[in-house]
This record gives sequence, structure tokens and C-alpha cells, in this order.
Amino acid sequence: MSRIYSNINTKDPIYKKRYEHNKKLLNKVNEIKEEVQKGGSLKAHEVNKKRGKLFCRERIEKVLDKASPFLEIAPLAAYNIYDDNVPSAGIVTGVGRISGKEVMIIANDQTVKGGTYYPLTVKKHIRAQQIALENNLPCLYLVDSGGAYLPMQDEVFPDRDHFGNIFYNQAVLSSKGLLQVALVAGLSTAGGAYVPAMCDQTIIIKEQGAIFIGGPPLVKAATGEVVSAEELGGADVHTRISGVADYYAVDEEMGLRKVREIFAHFPNCKKYELDRVAPVEPYYDPDEIYGIVPETTETFYDVKEIIARIVDNSEFEEFKDRFGQTVVTGFARIGGYLTGIIGNNGVIFPESSTKAAHFIELCCFRKIPLIFLQNITGFIVGKKYEHQGMPKDGAKWITAVSTANVPKFTVIIGNSYGAGNYAMCGRGYNPRFLWMWPNAKIAVMGPNQAADVLCQVKINQYKRDNKILSEEEIKNIREPILEEYRNKSEALYSTARLWDDGIIDPARTRQYLMLAIELSLNKKYDEVNFGIFRM
Repeated sequence: MSRIYSNINTKDPIYKKRYEHNKKLLNKVNEIKEEVQKGGSLKAHEVNKKRGKLFCRERIEKVLDKASPFLEIAPLAAYNIYDDNVPSAGIVTGVGRISGKEVMIIANDQTVKGGTYYPLTVKKHIRAQQIALENNLPCLYLVDSGGAYLPMQDEVFPDRDHFGNIFYNQAVLSSKGLLQVALVAGLSTAGGAYVPAMCDQTIIIKEQGAIFIGGPPLVKAATGEVVSAEELGGADVHTRISGVADYYAVDEEMGLRKVREIFAHFPNCKKYELDRVAPVEPYYDPDEIYGIVPETTETFYDVKEIIARIVDNSEFEEFKDRFGQTVVTGFARIGGYLTGIIGNNGVIFPESSTKAAHFIELCCFRKIPLIFLQNITGFIVGKKYEHQGMPKDGAKWITAVSTANVPKFTVIIGNSYGAGNYAMCGRGYNPRFLWMWPNAKIAVMGPNQAADVLCQVKINQYKRDNKILSEEEIKNIREPILEEYRNKSEALYSTARLWDDGIIDPARTRQYLMLAIELSLNKKYDEVNFGIFRM
């Protein structure tokens, strides 16, 4: 492959200004992450210490192999969503190695509302299980939860993707031979009692773990019986009498050692053999990405400058480089693995759509994973392009993305608007992982376009009533719409709602993609089977 030639001048004042701007955006995100990682309130921390319990992140750290990375999923879920402070949606999820095995870890944070489940806690838990299913990963549940957050029970209990889906997923994962292990390190109450009960193997900690459908207050209210948590569903009860749990641990350290023993005895999964050579670091420094990305997503930049700082030796074999140039397609290696990359250099035209569909076909037949670098404002509009069949050509691309048989990974590096989000493998098209950069924006259309459209609708309504608005009145209508769209398209707004798997450091994009590709190899690639391409 030939190396990309970079036109970036790191001494240019524009470069330096962009660098500082993007560093500030990243620092803001990192500051929020640091605060969120502390978990719940100071009072909850004091109570936890008094009980002699480890914090959930300490449990994760102790159970992982010493050299293991931890690929955390959606660390800023629920940020600024609820009236209450619910850091990380009250649950920490991510992938790490335990006894040499790649494992999805789902850990309740007992300092956040007693580990109870808010609507976004449920969504995050289910997302973690979906990742486990897609990548053939066993699961470890570090249980310390009071079950559903009762004041919001109507948003966590009855629907398809609500609390019950967690147990359904456990059964499905287990049926596929993906080990389900629970360490009950605190309460496991009500519906939450089924998390350890649905596992293949369960450990419970003496005088700390407790499993019951109804806790002591509910038992007293329902039957008049007075019973302690330990007598009702403690470690002794469930390992000696009921058989709900399989292993009795005298403390957390012993429990975590037992987890490691269980995974040590779990057979190794044979990895799918993807084309790989010895990895080479990029020729251009990934740190330069901060100075490449403009301060506003409305300013154009060449996506190949980003590719050059992600791929091995900055080498890229571009496909159809002279055709449909607003979409960039080509082959490159990341961490030695052969990948297909699709990036944006402008709005999508009919020819760029057919080019992308063609490229996806190539990758699918050759079993090459796909990486999408999204910076897209959408498909071209206008009479000429409608007559040319823009929806038909766009449909080819969307069909190819939807039915691709290889793992897909998406990074939103700029704009992600309208149907461009779909074609470039947005959340609805099931990428194995989807991350955003701090500068990224996502919405049905750009803020300016949305404000113009909605403002025009309002103006037309007034016109029908024979009222002509002044410039000042139009401005007063437009500005609030513009501000709302700007706020709701921000990366922090998206990640809080789990529309992505987290906001990542642009300079570490390569590392995230390497980990994601490695995880995808736990599952054999399907055979290619496209639907009908509208010709």
C-alpha cells in the first residue's frame, strides 16, 4: 500500500488554534469522566466504607488480569438527565481479561441509589449484553443492587427492552455457551434476584451478599414474619439450604479469587483468523489530529488526514479515488489487521453512494471488517439529483450496510446528520461499537438548516393569516430553535442517552479500534447474503 501524503503544517497558526480548541473539548469530557467515576454521594461512600465493602471499580480492578485494558462502555450514561445525580447510570460496564479470557463485566455501583435500576441503567445493562452476544463474550455480573428504582417503575418494568429483557438475554447467552457468572457482593433484591439465579455459576459473600424476591420489609408487610436479611437470603441459606448460589465466600477477596478460578477453567474460544501482519505505528503522529479537526463542524477538512494518523504506517490503498470523491473508500491495516475504511469528504451524491455500496460488497466477500469515520451532513438535495435517482442510489448503500456480514465499527468524528447517519452505519445499523469524538454532532439535520426550516414553517403560517413578520420577530423565532438544536446535537447529549458507546480521545482512536477488532474475532464471520439492490 502507498503512504498517504499529509498536507498538515503543525507550525501554522490555524493548526495551533484548532489544537488548543480540541484539547479543551477533550479536557472538559475528561473532567466530567473523573467526577463521574467517583460514583455516588459522599454519604453513600462513608456507609460503604463502614460496611467494609469494596467499591465497584475496585472490584473490577481486582478481578482483571494485571496487564488487562478495560474497555469501558458508556461511562457518561445518564449525565445530566435525571433530577437525581446518577453517575454512569449507576452501573459500570466494559470488557477486560480475566484469567486470560475476554469478559463483559457488568457491575452495580452500590453508592448510586443503592445500585437500583433507572431506565438508562436498564438500557446500559442490555447494551452490554448485546455487545457480549455480538462478540461471543462470557459475562461477569458484580451484583450489589436494590432492583428497579420504584418511583420510575413504569419506565423500567413492562416493555420489551425493560428489566425483564436482562434475564432473557442471560438465558440466550448461556444457551450459546457463553458463561454467565455472578458474584453477589451486596443486595440482590426483587427482580434483581434473578440476575444471580439465571447465571451458570454464582458466588455469594458471607454476611454481605443477599438474594431474595422480597426483602425483610416486604415479607413483614405481606406475612407479618420478622426476619433478617441474612436469615432470609444470605450466603449460608443459598449455598447450604436453597442451592440458589454455588460458592460460599468468606469475604470479597475470596469471592473475586473464585471468579478468576471459574474463568480459568472455562475453555478458550478459538479466534477467527483474520488477515494479519506485524503491526506498525502510524507514520504521522496521532496527536496531530487535534490540530487537524476544525473548531466548527461546518468547516471542511480531508478525512484522509485522519486516516493517516490511525492506520499502520499511514498506508492506505484507496478504492475509486477519482470517482464519487465525497466518499473516501479504501483498505488499510490497523494493529496489523486488514480493514476496509469509509470516510466522508462532503455531502453524498449518487455516484458516491454506488461507490460505497460497491466497496462494502468487496469487504463482505473478502471477510474484511468495516470502519466508518462519520463526518456527514447528509445526501445531496435538489431537482437534478432527485431526477437522477438519489434515493435509489442511497438505498443501494443502505442495503449494503444493513446486510453486511462482517463486523462494523463506527466513529463519529464530525457531523452525523440525517440519512447520512444511516448510510455511514449509525446506531440503527448495528455497528459492533460506535464512539464519538468530543467535537462530534448528531441530529436529523444541522442546527442552521433545522432553524431555517422550522422558522419558514412558522412564517408561512402567519402569511396564511395575512400577517407579515418583521426581521426582529423572525430572529426571535429562529434563535431559540437554533440554540435548542445546538444543545441537543452535542456529543455529551448523545452519550448521556446511550446513542453511542462513549466519547473517546481522538488521538487514541486507533487503540479503541484495535481492541474492538480483537474482540470481534471471538465470533466466526457469517456468509454474505445481500438483499435486493434497486438498480
